[in-house]
This record gives sequence, structure tokens and C-alpha cells, in this order.
Amino acid sequence: MNPVDALILGIVQGLTEFIPVSSTAHLVFALRWLGIYHDDPLKQTATMAVIQMGTLVAAIVYFGRDIRGITTAFIRENADILKRQRSLQWDKFSSEARLGWLLIIGSIPIGAAGILFKKQIEGVFTKNLMVIASMMIVIAIALAIAERIGSQTRSINSVSLKDALIVGLAQALALIPGASRSGSTIMGGLFSGLNRESAARFSFLLMIPAVTASGILEMREALKVLSMGDLSSLVLGTIAAGISGYLAIWFLLSYLRNRTTVIFIVYRVVVGALIIFLIKSGWMAASVN
Repeated sequence: MNPVDALILGIVQGLTEFIPVSSTAHLVFALRWLGIYHDDPLKQTATMAVIQMGTLVAAIVYFGRDIRGITTAFIRENADILKRQRSLQWDKFSSEARLGWLLIIGSIPIGAAGILFKKQIEGVFTKNLMVIASMMIVIAIALAIAERIGSQTRSINSVSLKDALIVGLAQALALIPGASRSGSTIMGGLFSGLNRESAARFSFLLMIPAVTASGILEMREALKVLSMGDLSSLVLGTIAAGISGYLAIWFLLSYLRNRTTVIFIVYRVVVGALIIFLIKSGWMAASVN
């Protein structure tokens, strides 16, 4: 892998990680187009894991103030409960401390699914373009339904334990390629009645613990399967992912304040249908293996 390839992959990752169009779909397509590791799914997974750290840093920087507030309140208020040996009373927590618990609870489904299906995630299944295209369309339809029936009247401060589990289960769908982490979680938030901006904000905060945990695990594998030359090039890609990812967060939160997700729904359907057409026409293989 050369620096130009890494730069392209980084920009693709940054722009599509937070926009609900599936970063995996676009990265797999880009890897196929660039001819990078077309016969080695483990190296493809490792490459994605390294570049994804750039978008993780982007989210941490963008939501730095929120993260500090949530972490400080969570530690202080739970430590006080232990110190005073009081029982946990949900309604006594501040909104920030509650949000800390909600992010932990919401992260459980994807953590459990990630452990159970680790081999499949790293294998050829997650690189299959037919699976990716199908999930792009399926989640587009589900997102359209959520837009239609969700009340969109609630803010992030009203998220309940039930909401966190719903969004957390939706995030677990992102392990299926083409589903999109942001697309799935925003969909879950809309089904729960959150307004679009709050659904996206909770989605991005929920992404941080999940990607941090998976990133630590995958980085160990990446160091084993990628060469030093590849890793050197990926430094540039990771920086590009961070910059473009930060801009993508800013854009989407601003966009969803006054607009629907229809443009992303249409994009997903069109791209998914196009990939299926190319595969069925014999112009593109669903899988290289």
C-alpha cells in the first residue's frame, strides 16, 4: 500500500463513518477498486481497523466537552454512592451521570455480538458485496420507516434504559457489512422517538466505547499482519480519516437540525441497487474468494 492509496482510504473512511451510508461498504469497494489485499480479508480488516482509529479520535475531539462532563459526573456520583453505601437511585443521578450508564448499557449488545462473531467479522463474509448491497437497502427501508413513525419529540437528555438497549441492539447490526453504524443507531434513536439531531448525537457518543474496544483488539492483529511500510502509509490515512471525520460530524449534526435523512436513504438504495446490478450482470464479483 502506498501513501496515496492510504490517503484515499482515509478520506473515504472519514466521510462515511458518521454519514449513514456505511463506511464498510465504501471501504470494501475502495479496497477492491485500488486492488489492495484483494485476496487477504485479514489484511483488509486490519487496514480498516487502523484507519478507523482516525475517526475515533475525531469523535473524541468533537465531543470532548461532553465526554469530560459525562466521565466526571459518572465517577463522582457513583463514587459517592459507594462511599455513603447508598442504593443506586436512577432519578437521583444528574443527566450526565445517567448518560454514562446509558452508554455502558447501550454498548453491551455490540460487545457481545463482536465476541461471538469475531471470526465472521474478520472473514470473507464482511467483504461480500452482495451482502453489503442488500444491507444498504434493508437499513434504508428501516430508516425510512423510522422517519415515518418516530415522534422525533425527545432530546438526548430524555434517553431511557429501554432507549439505550434499542439503540445498542441497532448498533450491533453494524457488524453486518453495509448496515452502517450511524445509519443503524440513528434509525434506533428515531424509533425511540428522539429528534434527528439527538439520535445522531447519541449514536456518535455510543460509537466511542465500541470502536475503542474493537480498535484495541484489532490493532494487535493489525501489527501482526501488516508490514511496517503499510503501517507507515496508514499513518497518513488515519490523519485524513480524523480530519474528514470531524468535518462529517459537524456537517451531519448541522444538517439534521432542520432536515430529514431522506437524501441518505435514497443514496443507500441507489448504491445498493447499482452494486447488485453490477454483480448480476457479471461486471463485478460479489467476493474475490
